[in-house]
Amino acid sequence: MITKNIAKEVLNTALSTGGDYAEIYVEETKTLSIRLEGGKTEAATRSLTLGAGIRILNGLKSVYGYTSDLSNKGLVSLAATLAASYQGERKITVESIKKGRFKTNTPIDIHLQDVPTEEKISWVKKGSDAAYAHDSRIIRVIGSWFQEIKKIELFNAEGSVGTFFDNFEERGRLVYSCVARDGNNMESNSANHGASAGWAWFQEHVDPVELAQQSASNAITLLSAKECPSGRFPVVIGNGWGGVLFHESCGHPLEAEATAKKLSVFSDSLGKPIASSIVSAIDDGTLLNEWGSNNIDSEGIATHKNQLIKDGICVGFLVDKLNGRRLGMEPNGTSRRESYRIQPTSRMSNTYICPGKDNPEDIIKDTKLGIYVIGFNGGSVDPVSGEFNFTASVAYAIRDGKIAEPLKGCTLIGSGQEVLHNIDRVGNDLAHGQGMCGASSGSIPVNVGQPTIRLSSITVGGRGGESL
Repeated sequence: MITKNIAKEVLNTALSTGGDYAEIYVEETKTLSIRLEGGKTEAATRSLTLGAGIRILNGLKSVYGYTSDLSNKGLVSLAATLAASYQGERKITVESIKKGRFKTNTPIDIHLQDVPTEEKISWVKKGSDAAYAHDSRIIRVIGSWFQEIKKIELFNAEGSVGTFFDNFEERGRLVYSCVARDGNNMESNSANHGASAGWAWFQEHVDPVELAQQSASNAITLLSAKECPSGRFPVVIGNGWGGVLFHESCGHPLEAEATAKKLSVFSDSLGKPIASSIVSAIDDGTLLNEWGSNNIDSEGIATHKNQLIKDGICVGFLVDKLNGRRLGMEPNGTSRRESYRIQPTSRMSNTYICPGKDNPEDIIKDTKLGIYVIGFNGGSVDPVSGEFNFTASVAYAIRDGKIAEPLKGCTLIGSGQEVLHNIDRVGNDLAHGQGMCGASSGSIPVNVGQPTIRLSSITVGGRGGESL
């Protein structure tokens, strides 16, 4: 998209007033979005964006700007404007740019853009038809396919030799949302599966019929659900999507953007116990073809498998270049951004609680009275205090060690610290769920994951009284 000679001129212009690091992030993004409702195609839209962002660091200061003008003149002009934010003498002159190399964590078999749109529509329709056939009370099914293909060129320098990275990101995601009705009672549920992979991978690993029926089945279950009671109860959280609770209440506070500014409850926790001794947690951007995986981060650093918690002890943060300077730590491949319009910062990729030794069935069996939560619709978190509230998508009562009647309106209320210390059982059934995470560097694809876990006690909000 731009040549090394242009990049060298732009980097030198950016570094002309004393900056000690400069980068150019060039991005071309192509998307396709397909939406079916009632088994019929409602929309199939494409988009193309092209642009570049330039960032200059000087010590603990950062300046950033972006443009859709990729001409030599346009990029040099932006670099000069940004450089004017500093008033020092040149420290670095870029003499040459070398090619950076990295391991591929997201191999592609058949590129998504090479598959006819009609074939994708037919594939999505299989699931929609299956959802309607699942139960006559399913009155609405929305099936959607989204793909995003990014070509990225990254040039950076903090010395006389700059580095050039040529990266390629390709992701697809299949989603079904079902609405069920019985008289005046209406309920809804969604299910999805996404990956950083090509079309053959999706054909092998994702069954649209199974995914759509999962959404339909949960919506039907909610029709007969009772209102959840309120109080403090043991809560068993299912594997996969249950991990969003850890992601929001504990993962974000372990990002360096929060810890470096003392805006996290875990800012001073390195080397200290922050969880039950049976809890370990990892963020791993190298997992093969996973939704949150990549080859390199937005600063050109290879993605890592980063241990955050080991046997209850906080052993690491997610660290980008700027916040690494503030913390005196090396960046560890976790700098991410939504697009060239936003400067990067430390973000999660595939974050999960590690599997334990318990069978999930035994965790349920050993819970005399409590609540079983399959997953969450969403909620809110205060990153400074770690306090949160999350609403369950589907939940059940547990009575005498058995899953009993379904519950609705179940909200978990607490803090990240409380959750981590109150985990008293960890299953051996690790699974991942795919979602989008919004924060200061935009909305990015992430995996949330965990095995089945049990919280010995947590506050539950609901409208079903005070007894379970």
